[in-house]
Amino acid sequence: MTTDLEPLPVPVSAVTCLEDRAQIERTVMLDLRAGVQRLRLGPVSALAVDRTLHAELTAEDPATVLDARIVRTWTPRGPLPGADDSALRLRVHAIREERSALERRRDRLSARLDLLGRLATDLLREIGEGTGHGDSDTARWSAELDRVDEERDTHGERLRATEARLKVLAGELHEVERAIELAEERPAELVAHVELTVEAAVAGPARLRLSHLTACALWRPAYRAVLDEGSLTLETDAVVWQLTGEDWSDVRLTLSTARSALSSEPPRLEADRLTLTDRSPAERRTVAVELREEEIAELGPAPVLGLPGVDDGGRTRVLHSPAPVSVPADGRAHRVPLSVATAAASSEYTCAPELSPLVTHMVRGENPTGHALLAGPVDLVGAGGFVGRGTVDFTAPGAPLELAFGSHDDYRVVRDVEEHRDTGAMTQRTTVTRTVRLHLSRFSAPGEQGEQVVVVRERIPVSEVSAVEVRLRKEACSPAPDAVDAEGIARWDIALEPNGRRTVTLVYELSASGKVTGL
Repeated sequence: MTTDLEPLPVPVSAVTCLEDRAQIERTVMLDLRAGVQRLRLGPVSALAVDRTLHAELTAEDPATVLDARIVRTWTPRGPLPGADDSALRLRVHAIREERSALERRRDRLSARLDLLGRLATDLLREIGEGTGHGDSDTARWSAELDRVDEERDTHGERLRATEARLKVLAGELHEVERAIELAEERPAELVAHVELTVEAAVAGPARLRLSHLTACALWRPAYRAVLDEGSLTLETDAVVWQLTGEDWSDVRLTLSTARSALSSEPPRLEADRLTLTDRSPAERRTVAVELREEEIAELGPAPVLGLPGVDDGGRTRVLHSPAPVSVPADGRAHRVPLSVATAAASSEYTCAPELSPLVTHMVRGENPTGHALLAGPVDLVGAGGFVGRGTVDFTAPGAPLELAFGSHDDYRVVRDVEEHRDTGAMTQRTTVTRTVRLHLSRFSAPGEQGEQVVVVRERIPVSEVSAVEVRLRKEACSPAPDAVDAEGIARWDIALEPNGRRTVTLVYELSASGKVTGL
């Protein structure tokens, strides 16, 4: 068996980015010898998952892969700079060397000043003792004191200059290390290669395809909606992050919502025992009811609260990039365009005062992209530029799409609710009358003309039992609702002129027999 220790490069040719990892595919042409030989390919990402490594050979003559494995080697960085290091790293090494020399010089100067201080102390003690014994050598003592003071001043100035230089070097070293952190990648100390053992009947070229999973890669959908005179242009992008240790250059990118790490098992079948009991006399005499909030269900998947990944409606979705893309391994977000589509859209100013006092510009249309829209953020762009950011829920192809292009501050809505309860003495029937008043105001700029229609929605309770009746008193409403749907949502189309005011009154009754409790 022959062995090639020189690594052969295997660049990344295709990537399938999953929700929290990536499937890497590499393609390379090999020149095989006859017989069994071992090849060394790489380097590859050290984060590659060993058990997912798959190698496949395609050649005119029979060729077989006998063994494929990932081999990792530890190559720690040396303490001294090398010839291939950048100017910043060489500057860091020079600063540290100079700092070390200055620290040693500072220690010598400090020791010298301490010695001169002790010498001056001994000299002053000698002068005191000589004066006490009647000795007087003024000239020598003056010369010695002057020499000691001069040396102390000289070495003190050198020490101050050394400490000042150390402070300057500390600041410069911090800046250079910060620049290295921002501008350079630390070299990977763990390097991986693929060792491949193949057997070929005859010598010749063969096409090798390697694939494996790797961690530290993910993607999420993002959108950009542009509204222009009744048409809505929706741009679908994929935001990709990857820190696998190797760049993806001009690769075919596929985006999938498959969760390869998610394990599932069938539900357990357990006995569900049902029993029948007779109602008590008190339960037969009364009907217990309660008011509850219920969200109106729409076509589509049930929302999952707190889902950390991509909401794909419970079915794996696959998207493809129309052109080769490059994603560097810097851990930053990179937007990859996927599709652009335009469809007709309708706009309206709508308000639900029970939920919010704001009047919102709503744009409605159909999903024009031809593929499902996954849940994600959307950048909203109107006629005047960027409006804000919203969210897109999971939307099937051709399904209704609704986007809120922000609220308008020139509208104000005030909601008042009055409730009157009356119980008949003879029939013991309780009647609850509710009056809802909505005060709408429009504050327009000087010179603004034309009416603006605001769609106002207010809900009416819907009864599920025959013992409770809900009746809309149209004769007391001002004006009467333009429409009331099956869910009890009343709608008015209110036209407001500049600086106009309107009041909408809604009156409905809840009537229940005397045996109803909880109303």
